[in-house]
Amino acid sequence: MSNPAPSAVLGLDFGTTNSVAAIARGGQSALVPLLGPDGADPVFRSALCFWEEEARIAVEAGPWAVAEYLEYPEGSRFIQSFKTVAASPSFEHATIFERRHRFEGLGRTFVRKLAEHSGDALDGKAARVVVGRPVAYAGHRPDESLARERYNAVFAGLGAELHYVYEPMGAAFSFAAGLTEPATVLVADFGGGTSDFSLVRIAAPGAARRCVPLGHAGVGIAGDRFDYRILDNLVMPLLGKGGAYRSFDKVLEIPGGYFNDFADWSRLAFMRNRKTLAELDKLRRAALDPVPIARMIAVVEQELGYRLYEAVGQVKRDLSASEAARFRFSGGGLSIEAEVTRAAFEGWIAPDIERIEDALGRALASAGVSISEVDRVFLTGGSSLIPRIRRLFAERFGAERIASGNELTSIAHGLALIGEEEDLSAWAA
Repeated sequence: MSNPAPSAVLGLDFGTTNSVAAIARGGQSALVPLLGPDGADPVFRSALCFWEEEARIAVEAGPWAVAEYLEYPEGSRFIQSFKTVAASPSFEHATIFERRHRFEGLGRTFVRKLAEHSGDALDGKAARVVVGRPVAYAGHRPDESLARERYNAVFAGLGAELHYVYEPMGAAFSFAAGLTEPATVLVADFGGGTSDFSLVRIAAPGAARRCVPLGHAGVGIAGDRFDYRILDNLVMPLLGKGGAYRSFDKVLEIPGGYFNDFADWSRLAFMRNRKTLAELDKLRRAALDPVPIARMIAVVEQELGYRLYEAVGQVKRDLSASEAARFRFSGGGLSIEAEVTRAAFEGWIAPDIERIEDALGRALASAGVSISEVDRVFLTGGSSLIPRIRRLFAERFGAERIASGNELTSIAHGLALIGEEEDLSAWAA
């Protein structure tokens, strides 16, 4: 039995890199402006910054977190992409200024700050809350039930009813609002942590049921993995990757775990703790060439992860506009300036593109839809702007079938509209 449509619905796209909220009333969805140091913007960085202030630990989120970090990086703990550990059983807590923070605590802090900067828009009084979730969570052997448990703890206070919908389905509903004819649509959502696909049958405007989900698939590979490829090829060799250390009478390769953590934005900030820094210093003293490990220690100690992240993101964006770009980063005794070509970058991410193609094939198979039966392809998410991603779909479906736009906001816009449906059973994930 269906329930009456609620008077107000909150749609929340809790993203790996950015988060966006929208409010729907009477069939209209409006993005929520979120206040930042430079004014209001619906796109809010999914980041937290902690710092010590008058014998207490202060915290900010979004662009405010970035501003606090830039003002005093060495006295801050800057965390981003923490969504990627939502389904990870191995992540129990992060130690920040000697205090342990579980995922639920980090998430609630972020949501609280998001609400504070929304004015009265996110006041916890929404009749229904629809939160996006990836089709496939990021990480090694992700635990979906654990992610749901953690999400419930984070988002329960935002409204009366809490529902979860696959993120590309939100984008599909948003895209459907602009269609005037029936169509079978493939939505491809490329975010920071995951690449997700949904097939949807969209009826003509005025139909009793406008959208019908057909099938889904996803993979825990997206923008952050592409960033890792840049780091791995340009930065890691200067931090000791591939080097060796002496253990008693043996010469061994330096363990790769430190480099994996360093290249993962969700874990880099957590390396700044006494235990890890002591291990790195011990490794530095045993290394055949201690200088690269000393550079890694300096970057971690001086809290330069965000600046490195921005340098990587900038060259990735530049490569989307040009065939070549210049990577520039300096700090912690490390100075890198290197020419990067789009061809080289596409070679680095080739294994990731193969897995994305595999997930696309699984989505089509789960829906029982062939490539020829797809009328439109809607690309969304920040990583959908990468030329190699767009070329993949142009080669498969033809450039004339591809549509895009509102890459950072379409999911939240559509999630709020879905929440106005009387029966959410077809949408809930």
